[in-house]
Amino acid sequence: MRELDELTSWYADWRGLRVAVLGLGVTGFAAADTLVELGASVLVVSEGADHERVDLLGVIGSTLATPRDAGAVPDELIAHDPELMIVSPGYRPDHRLLGWAAEKAITVWGDIELAWRLRDKTPAPGTFEPAEWIIVTGTNGKTTTAQLATHLLVQAGIAAIAVGNIGVPALDAIRDPTGFAVLVVELSSFQLHWLPTNGPGALHPLASVCLNIADDHLDWHGSREAYASAKARVYSNTRIACIYNRADLATQRMVEDAEVQDGCRAIGFGLDSPGPSDLGLVGDIIVDRAFLEDRHRSAVELTTHGELEEAGLGAPHSVANVLAAAALVRAYGLEPDDVRRGLASFRLDHHRTEVIADSAGIIWVDDSKATNSHAAAAALGAYDSVVWVVGGLLKGTDIGSLIESNVRRIAAAIVIGSNRQLVVEAFARHAPSVPVFEVTSIETDHVMPEAVRLAASVARVGDVVVLAPAAASMDQFADYADRGRRFAEAVRHHTSAI
Repeated sequence: MRELDELTSWYADWRGLRVAVLGLGVTGFAAADTLVELGASVLVVSEGADHERVDLLGVIGSTLATPRDAGAVPDELIAHDPELMIVSPGYRPDHRLLGWAAEKAITVWGDIELAWRLRDKTPAPGTFEPAEWIIVTGTNGKTTTAQLATHLLVQAGIAAIAVGNIGVPALDAIRDPTGFAVLVVELSSFQLHWLPTNGPGALHPLASVCLNIADDHLDWHGSREAYASAKARVYSNTRIACIYNRADLATQRMVEDAEVQDGCRAIGFGLDSPGPSDLGLVGDIIVDRAFLEDRHRSAVELTTHGELEEAGLGAPHSVANVLAAAALVRAYGLEPDDVRRGLASFRLDHHRTEVIADSAGIIWVDDSKATNSHAAAAALGAYDSVVWVVGGLLKGTDIGSLIESNVRRIAAAIVIGSNRQLVVEAFARHAPSVPVFEVTSIETDHVMPEAVRLAASVARVGDVVVLAPAAASMDQFADYADRGRRFAEAVRHHTSAI
């Protein structure tokens, strides 16, 4: 059996290593492609895959096993006798193939550990050193924060790229021949679950942040404690700055409990007045009291709330993301003017509190990315009177507390999704006075036109119709982006007819 602890460089001897890759999505294909390039013998195991990726496997020199029996281990996998298994993020820890790997004492890595071990393939431009890693996680806001941090770095002339859960595999970035100075790595709780906190595969990021923590993916992790424990791994071995949310004490406790490098600082962010080693707000001004020498007696201005509003970042949750991103890039060494200039040119992605239309006194907002209660709460909290389009796959979470805490601002609810009954029952328990309407169509093409029609029938001047489902999308849509696009199309069709 190969000594895997020695495989900590692109230039180590990976030749002939027998590897099984679970999954053939974007992550799985990147892992297979990388390992074949290294000379490993790679078998991909996938129950379903994109036809183009399947065809490409043969081109790159890997093979595919497609399990025919849901309860059995494929014969091809047994025959391959893997020394290492790379698991794609979606595979639950109790998956039968991971159970088989444990029985056989087969080492299991995630794609992020593999990328970290191989990070020295292409050095940062103008250096002989690999890229610095900045790590971002949290129940909500991680994609926007990763994009913000990357944008700020790029606008300041730093070769940076956002990778990981954001859609670009880290393995693709570390193999890019141009090289990067910084990888901003967005990690889901699934990816963090597979990361070791010590040993040769453990990450040692320059800076890290857990933006917030709320119940999510409990069906995957098995408990809220396991979910929080996975998120806390983001801080392990951080070298310069652990960024935490002052409004979410759980993130502070994660930092306090983390094993970090000597000299690493804890940096808080929040929407209140900052203390030394914090970022926050003083009136309308976003200030930094962390990354300056005289932080006990002074602060440096980064931008103003008015400037953030002009950039579409004025909502409270967006300001929090800005503060977190600013802390990350200030830890890297960006100047306050770099942050200000970069924020002025940043624009949010689609499906994140995106205003679709302002018609007849009613605003229509797409926040399809709000796939859990915490994200939906941020969307609802930005408005005074909301017609809320809600529902989908609830992933084992209870939506009741979200309804109860926002009942005064909910003018009506339009319920979509396969778990409609659970949502309707939650409204009956926690907000019986709120009018609730169900979208009964199960055809994907009809869901959003019906939701928009119902919302338009109850919305009044001054209301904001918000798609913030607090649920996953895969029951009726391809993904949250598909759900958002269909909502936007239905809204535009409706408003053009007014």
